[in-house]
Amino acid sequence: MKEMPTLRPRAVALAALLLSFAAPLHSQRREYRLELGAAGAVTSFASVTDLDPGFGGALRLGFWLPLNLGIELEGLTSNAQTAAGSSTNVLSGTASLLYNIRVGESSSLFLKSGFGTTKYGDSCPTVSVPGSGPCGSASEFVFGGGFRAALSPILMIRGEADYQHNTDLTSFSNLVGSLGLAVMVGSRPLIDTDRDGVFDRKDKCPDTPMGAIVNKQGCPSDTDGDTVPDGLDRCPNTPAGATVNSAGCPSDADKDSVVDGVDQCADTPAGAQVDAAGCPVDTDADGVPDGLDRCPATPAGATVDALGCPGDSDNDKVPDGIDQCPNTAIGVTVNSFGCPASAALPGPPPPAAVAGAAAVGAAAATTAPTQGPWVVPGTAFAPQGSTIGGAALPVLDSVASVLKTDQRVAVEIVGHADDYSSQAANSQLSAARADAVRSYLLSKGVSPRQLQARGAGSTGADPNGSPSQNRRTEIRIVGS
Repeated sequence: MKEMPTLRPRAVALAALLLSFAAPLHSQRREYRLELGAAGAVTSFASVTDLDPGFGGALRLGFWLPLNLGIELEGLTSNAQTAAGSSTNVLSGTASLLYNIRVGESSSLFLKSGFGTTKYGDSCPTVSVPGSGPCGSASEFVFGGGFRAALSPILMIRGEADYQHNTDLTSFSNLVGSLGLAVMVGSRPLIDTDRDGVFDRKDKCPDTPMGAIVNKQGCPSDTDGDTVPDGLDRCPNTPAGATVNSAGCPSDADKDSVVDGVDQCADTPAGAQVDAAGCPVDTDADGVPDGLDRCPATPAGATVDALGCPGDSDNDKVPDGIDQCPNTAIGVTVNSFGCPASAALPGPPPPAAVAGAAAVGAAAATTAPTQGPWVVPGTAFAPQGSTIGGAALPVLDSVASVLKTDQRVAVEIVGHADDYSSQAANSQLSAARADAVRSYLLSKGVSPRQLQARGAGSTGADPNGSPSQNRRTEIRIVGS
C-alpha cells in the first residue's frame, strides 16, 4: 500500500502568512460575481491505482451567490507514472457548492462540496496488462476547503486541498492540493459612507452619525424617542416628552426631580415638594409650598410669613387674617374670631311655628336678631334620613338672609337624633343632618367661614319629647 503524502507544515504556514498580510492591502469591500482561476496541482492517488503522485493544473469558473454561497466548475489534469514506468493522464471535472467566509475586506476562507467524474488514461484494453495503471472513468464526490488571499481588490492567491472519493466498482480516494491565482471579474465596491455596517445601495438612512445603532435598512433606532439614536444615547430610558441634551440625557433646571419638558412648573423653588407634573404641593393653601412650609397646617384664611407660619399681632391666639378684631388688648378673652368674648352678639329671632317662619325670615333680613338659636324642626327630616324637607326651607332662608347681611356673624349647626338607634348610628345621622343644613346655606351664598357643623347624636334628646322634636337641627351664633 502506498502512503498518501501529507501537507508540509511550511506550506501551511506560508498560506496563513499570505492570508494575514494580504487582507489589509486595500480598504474597500467589494461585491463579487464571477471568479476565474488557474492553479498548479499535485495529486496523491490511492494505492489501488498503482500510480505515483502526479503533477498538473486546474482551471476554475465560479459564480458568487447571495448568503456567501457560490457555484464552481473545475477541470483538473494530472500526469502520473505507473508501476510499469509508463505515463498516464488523469482528467477530472467537478461541479461544487462553496460556502465563503469573509476575512477582512476581500480575503476569504471557503468550504466546498461537489460531484464529478475522473477519467484514467485511455479506454481500457481488451486484455489487462499488470502494472499499466487504471483505465476508464469513475464517479467521484469532492470535499475540501481553502483560502483566497487578496493581492488587490480583484486579484487573489488561492490555495486549497480536496478529498476525491471514487464510488464505482472499486471504492478509493485521492488527495489533491493546488495553489494558484483567482481573478474576480465584474466585481464592484461595496461603499458604506456613514460606516454603519449597511452598504449604501441598501442604506435608507445614509447620513447616520458614527456610533449609532441601526436596523437592517441602516436607519438609527431610538428606543426612548428622544431623537438621540441608541448607541449615542447615554440615557436610553428618558421619559416621553423630556427635553434632552446632545447626549440624550434630560435636564432639570429647577432640580425638583421632574425633568424639563415634562415639568409644567419649571421655576419651582429649591426644596419644595412637587407633584408628578413638577408643580409645588401646598396642602394648607397658604401660598408656601410643602417642603418649605414650616407650619403646614395653617388654618384657611390666615396671613402667613415667608416660612408659611401665621402671624398674631395682638397675641390673642387667633391668626391674623382670621382675627376680625386684630387690635384686642392683651389678656382679653376672645372668641374663635378673635373678638372679646363679652361683646354683644346678634342672635336669631325667637322660635316660631313653622307655619309662620316665612314672616319671621322677612323680618330677620332687616332687623338685628335677638339671642337664641334657630331651629329646623324634626318634621323636616324623615326618620333615619338626612334629606331636608320643605318645612325647613323658610327657616333656612331666614338664616341665610341674616348671615349674608352681616358676614361677621358665624354660626354653629348642631344636628340631633332621637334615641331609637345605637349611639354610633345616631352620631353619624345627626352629623349628616348638620351637613345637609350647611350645604343648603352655602347654596344660598353664605360664606363657608361663617358655618361650622357637627352632630350631637342623641345626647340632646328629650325623653318626654316626640321623635320629631328630637330630630331637630339647631343653628347657634358662636361669633361675630
